[in-house]
Amino acid sequence: MTQACALIPCPVLSPPRWHVAAALALGLFLAGCATVDTGSAGSSASASDPVSIAPSSPRLPSYRLPGNIPLSDIGVADTNVPPVTTLAAPADLWERIRRGFAMTDLDNDLVRDQERWYATRPDYIQRMTERSSRYLFHIVEEIERRNMPMELALLPFIESAFNPQAVSSARAAGMWQFMPATGQSFDLKQNAFRDDRRDVLASTRAALDYLQQLHGRFGDWHLALAAYNWGQGNVNRAITQNKRQGLPAGYLDINMPLETRTYVPKLQAVKNIMARPQAYNTTLPLIGNHPFFDTVTLDRDIDVAVIARLAEVSEADFRALNPSLKQPVVMAAGTPNILLPWDNAVIFQNNLQTHTGPLASWTAWVVPTTMTVAQAATRVGMSESELRDVNNIPPRMSLRAGSSLLVPRTGQRNNDVPLHVANNAQLNLQPDVVLRRAVVKARKGDTLARLAQRHGVSAVSVAGWNKLAVNAALKPGQQVTLMLPKRVSVASGGTSAKKSAVSSTRKVAKSASQPTKAKAAAVAKKKSTTRSASSSSAKTRVASTAKTDKRP
Repeated sequence: MTQACALIPCPVLSPPRWHVAAALALGLFLAGCATVDTGSAGSSASASDPVSIAPSSPRLPSYRLPGNIPLSDIGVADTNVPPVTTLAAPADLWERIRRGFAMTDLDNDLVRDQERWYATRPDYIQRMTERSSRYLFHIVEEIERRNMPMELALLPFIESAFNPQAVSSARAAGMWQFMPATGQSFDLKQNAFRDDRRDVLASTRAALDYLQQLHGRFGDWHLALAAYNWGQGNVNRAITQNKRQGLPAGYLDINMPLETRTYVPKLQAVKNIMARPQAYNTTLPLIGNHPFFDTVTLDRDIDVAVIARLAEVSEADFRALNPSLKQPVVMAAGTPNILLPWDNAVIFQNNLQTHTGPLASWTAWVVPTTMTVAQAATRVGMSESELRDVNNIPPRMSLRAGSSLLVPRTGQRNNDVPLHVANNAQLNLQPDVVLRRAVVKARKGDTLARLAQRHGVSAVSVAGWNKLAVNAALKPGQQVTLMLPKRVSVASGGTSAKKSAVSSTRKVAKSASQPTKAKAAAVAKKKSTTRSASSSSAKTRVASTAKTDKRP
């Protein structure tokens, strides 16, 4: 090499830390420093002379890096890389759902049975898919955000047919069918004014939280779904039982009720129909891949009728998007956000800015002391029937202290409902009539049924109170316990006042019935003159009594 190249230091790199790109660059640099042998004729060159490689050279000269490691030959990269395939945005929401399917498919007779059931009910599929169009986009967005299988977006088809007002015989409610206790554990408020188990946003959040929790516990989506339907404690016990017996413990292996056994097959059948509707002679309604509703924030209480009018929607459509509301007013402290169709949300906000007049005609009133419904109605200026209808108070029930009622706004009650009332309102009732314990003795020839009939109570109830058979014969003098109705007074001092009033009336009547000595003779004379006249009609009265008297 020439002195110019020799003066350039070559760093010694540690072989384990080399990078391919650095080695190639060093090789090219050394190739640029290369010269011909100095001992050859005409080969002398100064450090400033350019160095070139003969065009006829088939490849670069071979060089070695420090450590006597040769460089590999420089090759030509292959530029025939297949182009990147771009996915167009889904044409509708169904296509977006299909792209997100990620669960393992089930393929058994239970799935076939459920497919036939749905395929033979096209009107049912049409109704529930059209109903889902209001809520499905939001659910899909939430599932994608959480990176969960898109099959879960179809779960409300199985639970409630996408009816947020659905209530099961076990008191599960809403699209996702939350039981009261489970709903409370996921912060779904349930009180006299609202039920968040029906709320679109809150119930979806809670359901996906719950499903994620179950999947984290069981590590399998099919088992998580079984636990969602049957309860995680039951599924856990079934898995434990199989493992103790050395048996598999998957979804298809554990023992479970028939409803849970068919739960995942139902979801699989709906998934298959949504994936290939033509194969099942099904037509799905078009659901655009865009939001159906928007969220509007409220800072004041406002009547449902006013919201519907300002948003230019029907009250039915408003309640379909806000199904958790039980009352004709939205309490901003407890429900600060409402849902409106996308375009109508803008209309509502524009109209609200120019609205004049009161926004709410209702407020909440907390019952200060136990009272009857009639007494409460008088306090708030309503009729008893209207108060019962608005607050869903059953007949023959009184209001306990602390109950929260919806009442009209007045000059004295014109404030928005506070947060603690909106979130914790309860309707606590007690019966107008309570039962008191009484012990009676059986007569000769009495049976339990005859004794119960004589006292106006149910023979079945008497049998239960005394642990006897319904048709049991009773001995004369046998003691039988009865629970007889006793009317209670809920107004303070009502019972004592009533007793004192009755006592005073009796005293007045007794004193008024005692004739003075001056009038005694006249009364006696009058009686003697009328005795003969009344005797003639006595026989007629006796005959009439004998016809109408139904006593045995």
